[in-house]
Amino acid sequence: MKISNRVQKIQFSAIRKLTPYAQEAKKNGKKVYHLNIGAPDVEVPQAFFDAIGDFQGKVLKYPSAPGIDELRESWSNYYKKRNLNFEPENIFITSGASEALLLVLMTIADEGDEIITTNPFYSNYKTYMDQLNLKINAFNTSPDNGFALPSTEEIEKVISDKSVAFLISNPTNPTGAVYSREELERLKELAIKHDMYIITDEVYREFIYDGLKYLSFAELEGIDDRLILLDSISKRFGACGARIGAIAAKNKDILTSINKLATGRLAVPTLEQIGAAALFNSDESYFEEVNKEYEKRRNTIYEELKKIDGVSVYKPKGAFYIMPTLPVDDAEDFAKWLLTDFDVDGETLMMAPADGFFYNSDEGKNKVRLAFVLNVNDIKKAMNILKEGLRKYNS
Repeated sequence: MKISNRVQKIQFSAIRKLTPYAQEAKKNGKKVYHLNIGAPDVEVPQAFFDAIGDFQGKVLKYPSAPGIDELRESWSNYYKKRNLNFEPENIFITSGASEALLLVLMTIADEGDEIITTNPFYSNYKTYMDQLNLKINAFNTSPDNGFALPSTEEIEKVISDKSVAFLISNPTNPTGAVYSREELERLKELAIKHDMYIITDEVYREFIYDGLKYLSFAELEGIDDRLILLDSISKRFGACGARIGAIAAKNKDILTSINKLATGRLAVPTLEQIGAAALFNSDESYFEEVNKEYEKRRNTIYEELKKIDGVSVYKPKGAFYIMPTLPVDDAEDFAKWLLTDFDVDGETLMMAPADGFFYNSDEGKNKVRLAFVLNVNDIKKAMNILKEGLRKYNS
């Protein structure tokens, strides 16, 4: 039977494509440290579960497509505490930030249109583009200057008359870059000049290190009509499995159009929305403790990587990813080998090969993305496996 051309051209997720090898390793009795995926291990605040447990309804009716009022109001209050003035009616609840991006892309872009992003970029961005027959184009960033945005002239070189939006992750997955006001202002001016939208993916907003202050695109003036913010509770509260995200925008035509699309998928689950609303109403000291823990993890993985011969690495300023260059010709082959042929005392490591995070996959051939989402002791064990694995692989 036929499989569509659309699906055939889509590559498996760079983050999960080695999963069969990890599953086989576990069947063979090995423990696998998962640094391949950004799935936080920090406990979800109890308020989430309590709110769901307190639900007294006897029937679960369809909620409205844009989300329940309680969640939209609590998310709006969260934004206002951060100087982001989104009213509840500006917020549209989605099944995770992934659905948020798909709905936005379907709303603003037609087949063959271009979306401009950074290189490297979150690998699933390309998956979504391929699903919709859109083209992804990218301007280069480099670890040599902390993956900062290049000059305005360099960015403008990749813009064409088919470019409809910038898609910017900040803090950035996979590099951990955090953009300055000057960088955001330059993208803003380019968006205005070329009449483009700005899609800002801010799901890692709380994960900022070294005393940096986070600046959102939504704090800039003059772009209310073209700014679309993507958000989620997944990383912020460690609630990836709840699949609750949001779109925040002040352009009413955008929100009306998204609603037209979203009514086709009916709604986002009610109980998870109730739990999410409670999260936003809980004590914000949670964020401070989580941030401290992740900064320790960032410091640990960075220092351990620096000790490994032949590895070069940039110290991320945000999110919870790090992208080292390894002394191998093919990082994917090495990552597979770790799972199939190597262990230290019955333990091994799963990584995400970085080729899928680059516009030109060859640029990521000798790189991996590691998510520092395990405790400090487990990170040290995982880095020892990496060190010993490289030693044996290259011997």
